Amino acid sequence: MRALVIDDSAVTRKIIKQILHPLGFEVFEAGDGQEGLNQVRDLDQLDLVLVDWNMPVMDGIQFLRAVRAQGALSSLPIMMVSTNNDAENVATSLEAGATEYIMKPFTPDMMRAKLELLGFGQP
Repeated sequence: MRALVIDDSAVTRKIIKQILHPLGFEVFEAGDGQEGLNQVRDLDQLDLVLVDWNMPVMDGIQFLRAVRAQGALSSLPIMMVSTNNDAENVATSLEAGATEYIMKPFTPDMMRAKLELLGFGQP
């Protein structure tokens, strides 16, 4: 399985990578939405994308809308990972095309539970 983690924080990318590796994911990283969008287009196949909302160049909502506008990627599971934790932001994210939403800070158990909701369980 292949996952792309898009976040302007290298620390957050590292934390998510440490959660995904034991679940069998090969993890790719991007520091902003535009870099992530380029990788989505360039990588042969992705099984999951985790994207931050607040980033420079292209934010997570813009990334979601750009990916969902490409018909071939309409079913790609995308989890928004954000500090924007009010109901309106969650709704905006889901309307833009997020499959799931997790709020920062999160624990590894919280992340694994969200991944299970997306069909990614223990190896």
